[in-house]
Amino acid sequence: MFKKLFIANRGEVAVRVARTARAMGIRVVGAVSSADRGASWTAALDELVGVGSGPPRESYLQQERLVQAAVQTGCTALHPGWGFLAENARFAALVEAHGVAFVGPAPRAMDLMGLKTPAKRAARAAGLATIPGSDGPLRDEAEALRVARDIGFPVMVKADAGGGGRGMRLVHREADFAAAWHAASSEALAAFGDGACYLEKYVERGRHIEVQVLGDRHGRAVHLWERECSVQRKHQKLVEESCAPCLSDAERERVGALAANLARSIGYAGAGTVEFLRAADGAIYFMEMNTRLQVEHPVTEERLGLDLVRLQLEVAANRPLPASLSAVKPTGHAIEARVNAEDPARGFAPSPGVLARFDIPLGLGPGRVRLDTHVAAGDEVPPYYDSLLAKVVAVGATRAEAIETLARCLSGARIEGLATTIPVHLAVLGSAEFRAGDYDTGSIPGWKE
Repeated sequence: MFKKLFIANRGEVAVRVARTARAMGIRVVGAVSSADRGASWTAALDELVGVGSGPPRESYLQQERLVQAAVQTGCTALHPGWGFLAENARFAALVEAHGVAFVGPAPRAMDLMGLKTPAKRAARAAGLATIPGSDGPLRDEAEALRVARDIGFPVMVKADAGGGGRGMRLVHREADFAAAWHAASSEALAAFGDGACYLEKYVERGRHIEVQVLGDRHGRAVHLWERECSVQRKHQKLVEESCAPCLSDAERERVGALAANLARSIGYAGAGTVEFLRAADGAIYFMEMNTRLQVEHPVTEERLGLDLVRLQLEVAANRPLPASLSAVKPTGHAIEARVNAEDPARGFAPSPGVLARFDIPLGLGPGRVRLDTHVAAGDEVPPYYDSLLAKVVAVGATRAEAIETLARCLSGARIEGLATTIPVHLAVLGSAEFRAGDYDTGSIPGWKE
């Protein structure tokens, strides 16, 4: 196993990875920008290396600088976390070219699944159904409009290199198509350096299902069951849970097997997530694959009793997956709320500032609560980065118990100095639609903007 690990990330990501690495006896080195110097989360690391100023493009996105820091501090492995460079194939290749193990899939797998069009082709070859739409990126607006007329409105314009809701537009009417097409392409070019877009039929009343997969470098891949993340705003997840209330046990088994087969067919090694959309008629379509560990992985960990970061590190060290993984069955129910420094009253605008108070109670029952955070009272939340303050995961014997536990915990939270998304979480958890499992990706149950 590795003796020293470099974490090319910050905040909650760095704290989460460091917790497991240090428990395994691995010394941890972390990147830190000038804006993060002195932040309480840096205490989770054994060594710090300054990598630049506050804006990510001047620090956490500086590929050569990060690799140089890893090499010069004697690290034999690098964990990219999630976000920033976690799905950048060039970065992964650069890390490995310098003799450092990249804790993630091979660059070729990231390249294959990183663009939506080749990913969909690989999914179809593995037996997964895909949403009707164009076969690949479209040349221009005229070609895109012809495809839209063929498949019928409403349609989704999507960036081929996209993610996180950027470069994506929903179009209900032909009259709005031109503006949406150009807006999506321009946004994609600015965000990813690639303005290519494709089209998909918009699946109304869809449910967003994702399956955790794990592969090793010995040809084995397994699924670790599913999560549902249909409660979203602007294609960003607000609430994640497992098991998915919209799936039957038979569907659960089938979608898991499909995801594992896809991972196996492309020789995937490491943790990844295969994302699906379940239509109102029960059809289940492949959407994309995230070639990294996801923000909401604690939901899976709590139901299965696993440490996914530990498994990532073992795979990166060329160890085979434990044979026992295939027999692991989830128990109970887990729900995660992403508490962000955002102001719901202002359209979820970022709310940076100083945390005058940060208190999230864990013992209000009836289930138990896991809190993953990197902040404390007195910390400054910089304006440069993701606005996540904490992931609050409630675990119960039943879904109702998990909902009640999370609602009590968030009701008792006292966070002062900036606005948070907790009012939205409480509205969702208290809504009849959410409690009944009767909702979809088109709206936030219980919340009126």
